[in-house]
Amino acid sequence: MEAVFMVKIVFSDIDGTFLTPESKVSPATAMAAQKLLAEGIPLVLVSARMPEAIYPLTDAIGIKIPIISYSGALALTETGEELGSITMAGADTARLLAVLESEYPDAVVNYYAGHHWYVKAVENERVQTEVRITSAQPQKASFEERLAVGEVPHKILLMAEPELCERAERELSARFPMFHVVRSAAFLLEIMDAAVSKASGIEVMLKHFGFTAEQALSLGDNYNDIEMLELTGRSVAMGNSPEKIKAIATDITLANDADGWARFLEQEIFAKEIAR
Repeated sequence: MEAVFMVKIVFSDIDGTFLTPESKVSPATAMAAQKLLAEGIPLVLVSARMPEAIYPLTDAIGIKIPIISYSGALALTETGEELGSITMAGADTARLLAVLESEYPDAVVNYYAGHHWYVKAVENERVQTEVRITSAQPQKASFEERLAVGEVPHKILLMAEPELCERAERELSARFPMFHVVRSAAFLLEIMDAAVSKASGIEVMLKHFGFTAEQALSLGDNYNDIEMLELTGRSVAMGNSPEKIKAIATDITLANDADGWARFLEQEIFAKEIAR
């Protein structure tokens, strides 16, 4: 009899989930991703990364898949067609940038708009670390000039010490309710429009495919994955996740340094085919 799967679509975070701690796709994960697609199950990578920081990963394992970028602010088909885009309001962004410059001088500010990553200093050590991790290339630019010509951002990213990121998350969330402020790592703070979350991006993608949230599986490891894990019918926290994330998910797998992503799919998806 023809085999089908209970899970119809898989949404996965990238850093700390799909990738190893060295920011690589392991052979086991690459094989599992290819197997999903071969079985006709769409795989959608959902990340705070910009598109140009996701495509090198999919190209490396030879797959063309839809992506959700900027933690849900930009949803693209496998051919790059835009399904959804939510940018930050210009006036509010200008006010935020002024506050960041005056009150958080130790934070490195990054301005992401569509397929562009703008910074004030390309040579900055934190910026270059991000380049090494993602392969995306930044451009030096004045954020104020970008705003003035109408190039509003999908995301503002702060790079800073963990203590500063934690404080900034708390303070900026209270001060700018029109924005969604959340840490994606101990040293990274993401700021998007308040309507943006990984769940909002997934809802756009589910509509595109004609599936419901109950038919979806999501995998993640950090605080900006919470809405995604709560939305889908089945959710998986990586073994390297904080305890709060593990408590939210329906399942827990091994850590990303032990092929937890591939192991879960092999044991819980591929091994549990059911007949029509």
